[in-house]
Amino acid sequence: MIFNKPYGVLSTFTDRGGRPTLKDFVPVEGIYAAGRLDIDSEGLLLLTNDGELIHRLTDPRYHHPKTYLVQIEGEVTETALERLRQGIDLGKYTSRVAQVKRVVEPELPPRPKPITPHGPVSWLKIILFEGKKREIRHLTAAVGLPTLRLVRVAIGSIELAGLLPGEWRVLTKQEIRQVKTLIYSL
Repeated sequence: MIFNKPYGVLSTFTDRGGRPTLKDFVPVEGIYAAGRLDIDSEGLLLLTNDGELIHRLTDPRYHHPKTYLVQIEGEVTETALERLRQGIDLGKYTSRVAQVKRVVEPELPPRPKPITPHGPVSWLKIILFEGKKREIRHLTAAVGLPTLRLVRVAIGSIELAGLLPGEWRVLTKQEIRQVKTLIYSL
């Protein structure tokens, strides 16, 4: 199934700290998130009971495309875009986005905690093949453009379209075939 994870919700089904989790939205037993979005990020999560699917979607060696819409503080320049494309040394690794481009502000539901930028904002569409912990936030900060909002809108050909934050749905048979083609193509 797919779930539109709202801002402020953990990508797990339990939390000792009492914060909102997937369990507050998805009343299905025995499933797990295939990957993570940090508590400040929003968007598409695949939920499944298929361990092999989770492994293949989360192991970086399989390089599956994940698409994000990213609101950044500041005016994005061609120089910043080129630096993102070429790769940025983030200390433990050098990160390189598969694709990055400027986009017009997308139509997204408002966040429960409004964003208050200190200047102009821009939007990017970023496609990654790995997606390490807070990678996009580190990348945009490295080029002087802090991330204000991050929404994953697709994993491969599976798109978030039509689901509001907190909503979930079962994948269609065609989508299941698409996921299996994606994960077993490598």
